[in-house]
Parts: sequence; structure tokens; C-alpha cells
Amino acid sequence: MTISKANERVVADLKLLVRDTEELLKATAGEAGEKFKEVRNRVAKAVESAKETCEDLQESTIKGAKAVDETVRSHPYESIGIAFGVGLLVGVLVSRR
Repeated sequence: MTISKANERVVADLKLLVRDTEELLKATAGEAGEKFKEVRNRVAKAVESAKETCEDLQESTIKGAKAVDETVRSHPYESIGIAFGVGLLVGVLVSRR
């Protein structure tokens, strides 16, 4: 799995977690109790932090993909050589097992 695919999965999981947590917060909005309110506030802060992390992760993934694309386009033959070498190395390692 590539790093960008892993990042996409993490972003998707974070978005799902945030959505579910927001639904939980809405469902428990009428609950009373000081301790419960304190927990709800902490969870709300954690959700906001997760949203920011998700956005940062998306931005860094996009920047990384653009940088790789630019490098490959500016050095196509070197990129092909490196990809061939990595593929050969992986092939040798896999065939040993």
C-alpha cells in the first residue's frame, strides 16, 4: 500500500469517526449532569482537533503527490531507472521466501 493510499484511508476513517461522534454529541445534547457536560466538552474539542488533523493530512498528501509528479516529469529517465531498481529488489526479496 502506498503512502498516499494509506493517508486516504486514514482521512476517510477520521471523517467517519468525526461524523459518528458529532451524531453522538447531538443525540446526547439533552442529557443532564455536570460530569456528562464536561465529557461532552472534551469530546467536542477532540472532534475539532481530529478535523484539523484530517485537513492537515489531506493538504500534506496533496503537496507530496504534486512534488513527486513534478520530480518525475522533470527527470523521467531517472524515475524509470529507480522504479526498475526498486522492482528488481522487491522481486529478489520476494523470490527468496
